[in-house]
Amino acid sequence: MSSGLIVAVVFMVAFVLTWVLRRYALASSLMDIPNERSSHSVATPRGGGVAIVLSFLLVLPILALLQWLPWPVVIGIVGAGAGVAVLGFLDDHGHIAARWRLLGHFSSAAWALYWLGGLPPVLVLGYVVDFGVIGHVLAALYVVWLLNLYNFMDGIDGLASVEAIAVCVSGALMYVYLDADILAIVPLTLAAAVAGFVCWNFPPAKIFMGDAGSGFLGLILAVLSLQAAWFKAELVWCWIILLGVFVVDATLTLLRRLLRGEKVYEAHCSHAYQNAARQFRSHKAVTLIVLGVNIGWLLPMALLVCTGYIDGLVGLIIAYFPLIILAMKFKAGE
Repeated sequence: MSSGLIVAVVFMVAFVLTWVLRRYALASSLMDIPNERSSHSVATPRGGGVAIVLSFLLVLPILALLQWLPWPVVIGIVGAGAGVAVLGFLDDHGHIAARWRLLGHFSSAAWALYWLGGLPPVLVLGYVVDFGVIGHVLAALYVVWLLNLYNFMDGIDGLASVEAIAVCVSGALMYVYLDADILAIVPLTLAAAVAGFVCWNFPPAKIFMGDAGSGFLGLILAVLSLQAAWFKAELVWCWIILLGVFVVDATLTLLRRLLRGEKVYEAHCSHAYQNAARQFRSHKAVTLIVLGVNIGWLLPMALLVCTGYIDGLVGLIIAYFPLIILAMKFKAGE
């Protein structure tokens, strides 16, 4: 079985499943109703992210049987991903208290990190640093934060989907450049699953991803970035660079809201991308701009780091600086 065939099948499965889930959401009145904090104006079905979850997770055992992916990684991803997706699915159907969601998120992160081997040694300014037990705690916090920030950033049509595709395809390109083609199959498979969904989610969206999909994507991208570091220490920096648009916007927004004493777990519409969508009066424009930033700026910076031309931490600072300026220009957190 070729990798191209697997990617094509995953795309088709995700596309059809999204159509099925849209019909289910319409029949069961599982709708996202606009309110004062919304970035959309029309009631839209939600929960379509389940198509991404199922089409991606179901193919992982096949990759393991083909010896393209180690079984411990499959067990870690499937267990943690399914846990986060189920929690998100339940929250989509009925509110779950923030403390229970957070407990579920940390449990899923711990499961994934156990099977992955925790945080690998990290290359910092030319030195390989093993953080030991502290590193595993930091890795858990990193996974949970990326999981939640992805949920925060899923607020306009197509944005979370396009970001995931851009990051995954860019990650796969890095692996190919490093002659590690076999590692590229997992991010490409995830990109295919999201691509099948985004056919229904691109502006104007016919269905939303929901917490089941957004949290799942954040978790998987975090796991893939840590798995990359086990292959080559500096690659964790590359993945964090590729995720820069989401990391910068969500983190700066959170910090500003914390400084004002606001309840950060409450819904709001003060992210930079939301402010930009209102200013441009277009979800599509903002989504395409983010895609352009990923391809034109973050991918080249990540390639410079993965090939050793720039230190990972230095590359991250250079890559993030203009993103911070843009986030402040569009009043992230205000």
